[in-house]
Amino acid sequence: MFGKPSIARLNTALLGAILTLMSSQATQACTRILWSTDLGVFTGRTMDWPETTEPVLMAFPRGIERDGGILAGHRIVQDNPARWTSKYGSIVTATYGIGAIDGMNERGLAVHLLYFNATDFGPRDTSKQGLQAGLWGQYLLDNAATVGDAIDSMDDIQLVMVEARGHKANLHLAVEDETGDSAIMEYENGTLHIYHDRKYRVMTNDPAFPEQLKMLGQHDYSNPSRDMTLPGNVNPIDRFQRASYFLNVLKEPASDRAAVATMMSLLYNVSVPIGAPYKGRDSTYDSYSTEYRTIADQKRRRYFLQLSTLPGVIWVDLASIDLSQGASVMTLDPNDWNLFGNVTGQMKAVKDAPF
Repeated sequence: MFGKPSIARLNTALLGAILTLMSSQATQACTRILWSTDLGVFTGRTMDWPETTEPVLMAFPRGIERDGGILAGHRIVQDNPARWTSKYGSIVTATYGIGAIDGMNERGLAVHLLYFNATDFGPRDTSKQGLQAGLWGQYLLDNAATVGDAIDSMDDIQLVMVEARGHKANLHLAVEDETGDSAIMEYENGTLHIYHDRKYRVMTNDPAFPEQLKMLGQHDYSNPSRDMTLPGNVNPIDRFQRASYFLNVLKEPASDRAAVATMMSLLYNVSVPIGAPYKGRDSTYDSYSTEYRTIADQKRRRYFLQLSTLPGVIWVDLASIDLSQGASVMTLDPNDWNLFGNVTGQMKAVKDAPF
């Protein structure tokens, strides 16, 4: 691992409510797991939150002009905002219609944004292009084909903390490509730390990634069996260790279908049951249940999603969507009992990109 130097249309009330949830007083309980197999790379994540994030699948074509200084119609970055035109099309899961929290592009690069309490982007340096944190993932999907590209693209921008009602959007990011290359990006004390190695396959939340690895190293999981004692709670340390243990004992899948099923079973193992206590009964948000699970098949460009409130798994074939410049943005609300299997043909065109 290594540290990289610092490189660093919703109404106002709704915007404030969204960002209040993404505050230092909240503790998002998500998990990301990367599995490299002979059949390809399969990456899963859980999205855990105290209420619905209103997830919507969105497919973006190439050639979309974006402004990294705007959030939900509000100008967040006043000076030198990042502006770019997307090089690559992508499929994402949007949160509250304001940004991509998870997704994959047409080159097989995938990103996953998780809560990280220690996030500190540092003071604004207007000599760098400012990118509001809610567009971090989309910026990488639009501009990078590989993990190396994603790391290099961070040199050109400075992430800007989004605030509302005194609360901050604290995020760290995992990125991987179809070769299995992987990186974890975390900002602490104004410095971007990038942990770049194929062996970095699991990410949860706090503490910082090196501390997670240090605590994992204190356990001996070399003799896996049904009698192996594993951490079993829903906190990020326990989930990190449980995911790491099971990931290391998985057998090669017989097919891509088996690989997706295996990854889904692993995601179930680190999911937070609906209503499970997280911070205690007296806290404002006492339960951070898993709202949904996603899996990216990065070789076949298939993106799977399962809501915890519905029985079916749906998936989108990114290769079957028109991603050429000028094509329509496509969307699908997954909260439909009748949806199941390949839903690519059920996505609907919208006039404008929401972000």
